[in-house]
Amino acid sequence: MKNKPKRKGKISRRQFLEGTGAALVVTTALPVLHGQPAGEAAAETRAAQPPAAPRTVIRLTLNGASRRVEVEDRWTLAELLRDHLGLTGTKIGCDRGECGACTVLLDGKPVYSCSNLAVWMDGRSIETVEGLAPNGQLSPLQHAFVEHDGPQCGFCTSGQLMAATALLRANPHPTAEEARAAMTGNLCRCANYNRYVEAVVAAGGATPNPSAGRSANGGGR
Repeated sequence: MKNKPKRKGKISRRQFLEGTGAALVVTTALPVLHGQPAGEAAAETRAAQPPAAPRTVIRLTLNGASRRVEVEDRWTLAELLRDHLGLTGTKIGCDRGECGACTVLLDGKPVYSCSNLAVWMDGRSIETVEGLAPNGQLSPLQHAFVEHDGPQCGFCTSGQLMAATALLRANPHPTAEEARAAMTGNLCRCANYNRYVEAVVAAGGATPNPSAGRSANGGGR
C-alpha cells in the first residue's frame, strides 16, 4: 500500500500557535513601531478619560453642628449623608422622590433628600434621624413608635419619624386625620400605616379616633 503524499505547506498545530502569538505581539507593539512616542500615547489616554466632576465647598448646620464640606456638584443630599458623612439612618428606597424613606428636615420642613442636590445645602440646616437622639436617649416620638409597634421591617421608619417630627413641631396635638395627612408622602412596604398614625397621635397626647386610620392605605399614597 502506497503512502499518501505529504501536502505542501502543511504546518503543525504548534507552529500555528507560535505564529499567531508572534502576530499578536507585533500588533500590540504597532504604535511604537510606527514611531509614536510613549509620552504622546499616555497623553491621548488621559485625554480620553472623562473630566473630574466639579466640586464646591458648602457650609451647613447638620443636626445642630456647623459643618464645612466639599461636595461634588452632582451628589444628592442622600448621597452626601450616607456615603460621605456616615449618617446611614437616612435610607434610599426608590431614589426618585416617591417613597419617602430618605426624608430629612431641611430648615424644619420634611423633604426627600434623594431629590435635593448637596450643593444646594449651603447655608441651610439639615436634621436627620440621628439627630432625634443625640445622646442616645430616644425622643418621645421614638418611644411612641416602639410602644405602638410602628416599625416592622424598619426600612421606612426613619423617614416616617422625620415627617412626624415636623408635624408635631407645627401641631403638638394632632388628630389621627391630621397625622395621616402629614405623613401621606411616606410609603410603608409592610402597610403598617395604622400603627404609625396611632404612635404619632399618642406622642402628641391626643386621643386617637377609633375609626381613623382604618383605610388600607392609612398613611401612604
